[in-house]
Amino acid sequence: MILSSPPPTLGVVGGGQLGRMLAEAAAPLGVEVVVSDPTPDAPAAPVARDQVVGDFDDYETIRELGERADVLTFEIELADPDLLDRVAEETDTPVHPKPETLRIIEDKLVQKRRLAEAGVPVPEFREVNSADELREALDDLGYPAMLKARKGGYDGRGNVPVESPDEVEEAFAEIVDAAQGGSQEDPSGVAMVEEMVEFERELAVMGCLGSALHDEGSQQRDTFPVTETIHEEEILRETVSPARAEESVRERARKVALDVLDVMEGRGVYGIELFESSDGEILLNEIAPRPHNSGHWTIEGCHTSQFEQHVRAVTGRPLGTTDRRAPTVSANILGDVDERQNATLSGEDEVFEAPRAHLHWYGKREVYPLRKMGHVTLVGKRDERTDRVLADVRELRDGLSFR
Repeated sequence: MILSSPPPTLGVVGGGQLGRMLAEAAAPLGVEVVVSDPTPDAPAAPVARDQVVGDFDDYETIRELGERADVLTFEIELADPDLLDRVAEETDTPVHPKPETLRIIEDKLVQKRRLAEAGVPVPEFREVNSADELREALDDLGYPAMLKARKGGYDGRGNVPVESPDEVEEAFAEIVDAAQGGSQEDPSGVAMVEEMVEFERELAVMGCLGSALHDEGSQQRDTFPVTETIHEEEILRETVSPARAEESVRERARKVALDVLDVMEGRGVYGIELFESSDGEILLNEIAPRPHNSGHWTIEGCHTSQFEQHVRAVTGRPLGTTDRRAPTVSANILGDVDERQNATLSGEDEVFEAPRAHLHWYGKREVYPLRKMGHVTLVGKRDERTDRVLADVRELRDGLSFR
């Protein structure tokens, strides 16, 4: 894709905070962004060129997006891969990552099977279509275990820990309610169960697939530095880069991420979530075929952010360097209210006054308990310990409130 006037257009299915940050990153590259989202005036709308209002699986909406764009991508797994394939063929608009990759990733069971077949290390898992099947699987896997919705879960929604046989019936009913496409009358095809991994820490690697360079025959691929992710109640709270793990562990994590990329089809950035087990092994948790919360720190922490990298990749430009500038920590700003209300943040002056601190506001009009409303990134000094940077960013984040 070449620079031109008017500029090339990237169509993004999804207009949430990821679409917003993609649009922010695209502008300096000479790329305009049009998003589609069912919510009028979505978070991405103020910074994108335009928004098409419509559901993620609505043909007319995605068709209009394809007609207006030079290339299509998505920032949410609710995008319909069959519809993307159809629109791509009708409008001659390429889609990256490929819809086939979305088909693999959108169903966690399909994802785990495909990665296991490719030799990527994954926790033990089973398909379960009833409470009785769940009980049988847990007789094999053991308690506790993690019951997961195959489609539609995020931020802890769609994950239910099962601690004992007494919890099986209630847990299965809960996961059916949370899953996409199932019902209590017909719960088949909506759930899987996975062994509970005893991990030392959770890690994430933002993997990158680009196009082949003009003087090389092979597709570009790279990774951002291995990052430690800190969760509470299944929701990401902080990221720490470099991860507080041995260098040998970080290198194993990077190699696993590269093996994951070998299974993916199409250009773009992939969020690859991993476990470092208690014995130092690396196991794949899940993959997102898009920029990911665990890579937000790259906006200030790396020479190329994950969002610029995604725009570069899907538009066919060479990938940027993934080098980290300095130790960097990011903390999510979550809704601390008891019920849904208009979003008004207080305490932000302390963030603006702190050296090397950066506030990111996602532009959501309403806040509710634990909703991701923004994040704070703190870039440390070159040789500063990440423990210290983490303590400082937590103090800044904890000074913010919607109450």
